[in-house]
Amino acid sequence: MKIGLECIPCFVRQAYEAVRFVTDDQKSRERIVKQVLFRMANESFDKTPPSVGGDIHRIVRCLSGERDPYLEIKKDSNELAMRLMPSFKAHIRSSPDPFETALRLAIAGNVIDSAQGDRISEQVIQDAVSQSLDQSISKDIINELREQIGKATHILYLGDNAGEIVFDRLLIEELDGCHITFAVRGAPILNDALIDDARMAGLDTLVEVVDNGSDVPGTILEECSDDFRRSFMDTDLVIAKGQGNYETLGEEQKKIFFLLQAKCPVIARDIGCEQGDMAIVKKGC
Repeated sequence: MKIGLECIPCFVRQAYEAVRFVTDDQKSRERIVKQVLFRMANESFDKTPPSVGGDIHRIVRCLSGERDPYLEIKKDSNELAMRLMPSFKAHIRSSPDPFETALRLAIAGNVIDSAQGDRISEQVIQDAVSQSLDQSISKDIINELREQIGKATHILYLGDNAGEIVFDRLLIEELDGCHITFAVRGAPILNDALIDDARMAGLDTLVEVVDNGSDVPGTILEECSDDFRRSFMDTDLVIAKGQGNYETLGEEQKKIFFLLQAKCPVIARDIGCEQGDMAIVKKGC
């Protein structure tokens, strides 16, 4: 999925917000933002949004000297999600269909996204959970995913954001007995989850956790490690969280189920839903 003109204001906002995290000095902020604007003026519209986002945040990290501008936000998101996890587990246990409930909670977790701006509060998460549990999602696609999971000998689960991966854990716990590899980013980018975040969420005690070797807020296979690309090609089924993975893998000829909230009008139009909807999108099936 390629960038469009509508993406440009979002990139500028992201750059400014990242700069606010790394320095209080106005001159430094101006210098970094100017470099970002110069780079954006020369970016190709043939690139995907995560590719451009990766370029922007490399500039911010390089000029600020801050390796992980979103580190504290990620820690806060993980801690908040872990505090909420017991109540969500209880909700799954009392559900007539634990798989569907865990699936809907995993989608709701995609609301934890610093690329969209503000820090995520408990109320925002609770509202997203209520929306996801109540929203009409095709039973056919839920059951098709259930069936494909049952058939798969190896599932590659692509995580997205810190905090959100706690909600992924809830779904993974319902897939007991499946061979699952959980993948995170290979280096800091936005509030995307890294290996340390997966450990904090306890995912390493349930499944194999790997990183993809890339610092892009999505999955551009050409920029990922050889080991990750082999895992991607060898797996039967991919479950991919978030817009970034959808934007970078939506055209791959692979059996992929994308779980996400459509946070921007460009994604919503591409999927065929309303902005803000929780969605399951299948490709290559």
